[in-house]
Amino acid sequence: MLDIKPLRYFVALAQARHFGRAAASLHLSQPPLSRQIAALEASLGVQLVERGPRRVTLTAAGERFYADAQAILAALEQAGKNAQAAARGDAGALTIGFTMCAAYSVLPGYARAYAAACPEVDLTLKEIVSNDLADKVLNGQVDAAIMFPAPPRPGLHVRTLFTEPLCVAMSRRHPRARARRLKIAQLRDESFVMAAAEVSPSLHDAIIGHCRAGGFEPDVRFEVQLQQTVLSLVEDGLSIALVPQSMRRAQLPGLVFRPLENAPQISQELAWSAANANPCLARFLEMAR
Repeated sequence: MLDIKPLRYFVALAQARHFGRAAASLHLSQPPLSRQIAALEASLGVQLVERGPRRVTLTAAGERFYADAQAILAALEQAGKNAQAAARGDAGALTIGFTMCAAYSVLPGYARAYAAACPEVDLTLKEIVSNDLADKVLNGQVDAAIMFPAPPRPGLHVRTLFTEPLCVAMSRRHPRARARRLKIAQLRDESFVMAAAEVSPSLHDAIIGHCRAGGFEPDVRFEVQLQQTVLSLVEDGLSIALVPQSMRRAQLPGLVFRPLENAPQISQELAWSAANANPCLARFLEMAR
């Protein structure tokens, strides 16, 4: 197996075509360089250079070996750069789980910024039901998650990214669809569709709590897992819903979204495991600050 040092010496000689100038570029005296090249030729069993009084000429074997040696040294240098980039988190792979609401709020901006800052990282985005996100973070199926607040878990770190009010989603055919703003008391007689408590407890509790603050217990007609299902049922005129304001970007033709007076606030949090040592995650967390 060839050592790297003789390759470097040979490439320097092939570039200088002169033992003295090559030795000077390598900070050597000429005799050690001559011995290294002779030993390299002996190990290969071929003559690489023709030694003249004023100039070194490469043989056909030497020309080919010169090209290959350059490629090997360039690959070795790139391998070192790749390792350093991976250690910094500039290369590798990162998987982010997210809820549908995050796709309409903070996720696109973070994804664009991270992809621009770390183009060598293989970034994967996975939409996941809210209640599964914390588990997938802790068991390593995703590196981080953007989700609604969840109960504290050992080893799970969280940081609030974004907070927004809830608004009212209703069918365009709804009698109150033309209202500029609604109060929760005006929705007393409506049927609601919302995410189930076990799917997104913070969102569920915010809605129930606001209805109770308005003096009534909401008539929850449908409990579902996905916000897309919430909007589909509302669009069909089956119920109304309180949803994060960013869901207005869904732009379903049969829906309208109206501000809710004194609306409760709901947050999107970034969650990650304390045990996750992926350098790409550390870079993402730094950017997300």
